[in-house]
Amino acid sequence: MAAEPEYVPRSTETVYHIAREVVQLLKQSGETLAVSESLTGGGVMATLTSVEGCSAVFRGGVVSYATPVKQHLLKVDGDLIAEHGVIHADVAAQMAAGARTVTTHQDMAPTSWGIGTTGVAGPDPQDGKPVGMVFIGVASPSGSKGFGPFHFPGSRERVREATVGEALSLLRQELLRAKLQN
Repeated sequence: MAAEPEYVPRSTETVYHIAREVVQLLKQSGETLAVSESLTGGGVMATLTSVEGCSAVFRGGVVSYATPVKQHLLKVDGDLIAEHGVIHADVAAQMAAGARTVTTHQDMAPTSWGIGTTGVAGPDPQDGKPVGMVFIGVASPSGSKGFGPFHFPGSRERVREATVGEALSLLRQELLRAKLQN
C-alpha cells in the first residue's frame, strides 16, 4: 500500500483579501495611503482600488518606471542610485516616503503611509540584479524601511503578482505592529 501523501497547508487568502484588510485597518486608525510603483506598474494601486470604500483611505500614487521620475518626482537620492542602482532596499524606502510626500497637499493632513516597489520582473537581468529580485519600501510618519531582497521565481507576470501580494502583506504587518504600539 502506498504511503499517504504529506499534507501541505495552503492559504486561501488572496491579494484582494489582504488589500481589503489593509483598507479596513487604515479606516479604523483614520490613516491614509499612497503608493509608488516601478516593476509592478500600477498593480498595487489597481488591487487597492478594487476594494469597495478604498477612496476613504487611498490618496493615489505614481508609477515611477523611469529612473528620472524616481529622482525628480519622488526625491530618491541620485547618489544612492549612482552607487547601487534603482534595485535596492533604500531606493524602495525612499520611493515609499516620496509617495507620501507627493500625495500630501496644503489643505489636507499628511498622507500617513506609503509603499514603494522596485525590482526586476524580467525577462532579462537589470543592473547586475537577477530576474525576480525585488525590494519593497514601507513609510509611515515614524520613518521608512526597505525590505528585501525578495527572490520571486517564475514569469514576469508571476514576479509582479508576487510583489503586489508581498507589498500589501508587509504594509498589513506594519499597520498591525503600529496598532499594537498605540
